[in-house]
Amino acid sequence: MSCLCLLWWAYQKLKIKHGMFAFEFLRTMLYFLFVMTLFYAGSQGDDNLQAMLVGAMMRKIKSRNWKKQRYFKLEDDFMTIWYQSKKAVSVNDVEAVREGHQSEVLLSIADEFPPDRCFTLVFRGRRGNLDLVAESAEEAQSWIWGMRKLIENVENMGEREKLDQWIGEWFKKADKNNDGRMNFKEVQDLLKMMNVDMNEHHAHHLFTMADKSQSGTLENDEFVLFYKMLTQREDVLKVFQEYSDGQKLSQSNLEDFLREEQLEGGDIQLHAKQLIECYEPSDKAKRMNAMTFDGFLMYLGSAEGSIFNPQRRGIFQDMTQPLCHYFISSSHNTYLMEDQLRGQSSVEGYIRALNRGCRCVEVDCWDGANGEPIVYHGHTFTSKILFKDVVSAVGNYAFKVSQYPVILSIENHCSVEQQRVMAHHLNHILGDRLLKTILDGKTPIRLPSPEDLKGKILVKAKKDGGLEQSLSGVSGCRLHSNDYLHSVSYFIYPLCFSQKSKQRLSKELSDCVVYCKSVHFTSFKHSRIHSKFYEVASFTESKARKHLREAGAEFVHHNSRQLSRVYPSGFRTDSSNFNPQEMWNAGCQIVALNFQTAGEGMDVNDGLFSQNGCCGYVLKPSFMREADIRFDPEMPQKRDDYHPVVLTIQVISGQQLPKVNIKEDSIVDPLVRVEVHGVPMDQAKQETRYIENNGFNPMWYDTLHFTIHTPELAMVRFVVEDYDKTSKNDFVGQYTLPLSCMQQGYRHIHLLSKDGTSIPPSSLFCGS
Repeated sequence: MSCLCLLWWAYQKLKIKHGMFAFEFLRTMLYFLFVMTLFYAGSQGDDNLQAMLVGAMMRKIKSRNWKKQRYFKLEDDFMTIWYQSKKAVSVNDVEAVREGHQSEVLLSIADEFPPDRCFTLVFRGRRGNLDLVAESAEEAQSWIWGMRKLIENVENMGEREKLDQWIGEWFKKADKNNDGRMNFKEVQDLLKMMNVDMNEHHAHHLFTMADKSQSGTLENDEFVLFYKMLTQREDVLKVFQEYSDGQKLSQSNLEDFLREEQLEGGDIQLHAKQLIECYEPSDKAKRMNAMTFDGFLMYLGSAEGSIFNPQRRGIFQDMTQPLCHYFISSSHNTYLMEDQLRGQSSVEGYIRALNRGCRCVEVDCWDGANGEPIVYHGHTFTSKILFKDVVSAVGNYAFKVSQYPVILSIENHCSVEQQRVMAHHLNHILGDRLLKTILDGKTPIRLPSPEDLKGKILVKAKKDGGLEQSLSGVSGCRLHSNDYLHSVSYFIYPLCFSQKSKQRLSKELSDCVVYCKSVHFTSFKHSRIHSKFYEVASFTESKARKHLREAGAEFVHHNSRQLSRVYPSGFRTDSSNFNPQEMWNAGCQIVALNFQTAGEGMDVNDGLFSQNGCCGYVLKPSFMREADIRFDPEMPQKRDDYHPVVLTIQVISGQQLPKVNIKEDSIVDPLVRVEVHGVPMDQAKQETRYIENNGFNPMWYDTLHFTIHTPELAMVRFVVEDYDKTSKNDFVGQYTLPLSCMQQGYRHIHLLSKDGTSIPPSSLFCGS
């Protein structure tokens, strides 16, 4: 009740001071009343959150031998959990809560602590999990359900609420003595923390204007006013004034803007009406069928106003074509969490990849102790995990984010005896989800579609014979050449693999392979004459480049009929990635990357698969699917339907860019680089100038032009860097998307961190 009284008092106070702007300011105050309104009110009847506010002693577990007692407590902001002398966990960073022994660390102490006392906080990006053991099952449940409630609250927050939360976090950082107000020195420190190098006289002028009580400090509502003056969006106001009467956009004005600037089609009248209803905060303006500047700003900052076309977020492509007609999100050395020489192997690698929409994971299998096959990077110092644990993880997480098929790419180095164990685990753990037979009982002539294979797990491995023999019941145990050897093994142990080893293949494991039989690649001519549609060849990145360079059109044609897998060179001992774009240019479907390694390669991969429901399958362009078309990525202008496009991007401004240097007085000098990734003729990058000492609201108004010859394959990557005259620029943020998913007009680009996670409210404002 006191919360409502405070809200009413704030409204009356603002109404007296600011008249018509009271409602607008009241909305902006939402964060500061966040605890008392949204979270606190919701927690009054929530015993779990109340228990978290009191706090609890729990064991933090890092390994079987590292178990430390720590006091964990939810802060009053309902957004932060403190433990061990000011270490903090932000609710924003927590992706999920797992109950019980659902991590390797907790499994290792399963004999010591029961599952009902154990839980895991899973963080976004590549940050390690936090494994905890509560003192009782009841306490564990309180924290599990409480955390899930907090995560749900964050996910349900609107853009304005997220911004208010961000403002409040900065207020708390700057309010050093926690008295709920800020003096001018604290405001100056805050500006530096927020990437603003503002003239002291101008900063003091804004401070004085906001200090309505003339107390020499800013209280909550006064700080909101100060922030609003600080963040005046002159760039957006300029656009708004071109179409409005200065105060509001009529529905007709908004329709003109959508038609002329945003280049939208369809029912513009209906769309304008919907935008007003959805984003306009003023009921008075809504009744007038109009949009104020605040509503206009909220629309441009929303998903509808972003550069990514929301109509391409969900599944919009034809999913009934053969598997070979799709690019497939694929992982290399999926079990690794770090580098491929000494890194940790973990089932967590499979969980994270699958939760990111990956649809093809790699399993390197070797003979292990006690008859149990193990998974690790052979002949290196990487740690080892059990094959059966990998299969369990895949079974549990394969279809959490996508129902389309998962391919287990198995590199088999096991004896026949342990191959039989592998087959047993696949059958026993996966059950009906494991595809063991062809779909209709008849000899197929092409690969089935993702739609046909929904909910199925396919094994890609060596197979004795083919589908034809399987149907006729002919199968056996033969000698096979183990033609796949990691090139890293040649690099480190040249004497160990001087000859190709001979390996017997068990019938049980062979029978697990249906549509993805691993074969050695001889030549495109040989494949054209002899290869079957269900045969899959693997190429190192260097071999794939060689084929692409020497016979690009043949490579594309080969991939219109059957699957190809490309994986990173073994010389990438740091588990770095190549750019997958060059392999997609050849139509290669299974372009496997080290998902644990952030950087350009994963940015481009994430960008391609951010469309079509993030389901892990993206339909290739028609000229890469049709057998009677010869597309050469080196000469795209020879296409019959060759239509180059000109991409013009005006980089207008940036908003609240993150700091890259932990020093408080360090402020970024941002520049924006726009990269086009596509066929060789389309590879290009251009940069804006850098803006000195302003990461808060830099303005560029720089225009960049690109000619794109194969727009269907082009990816566009926006990169923000901190310019440095004497050393390499520091990464600030990026965003990558397919050209085909870009919306035209004035759009915001919501930046992502190096790990690919969102960093609100950091964004770019561009026109195209």
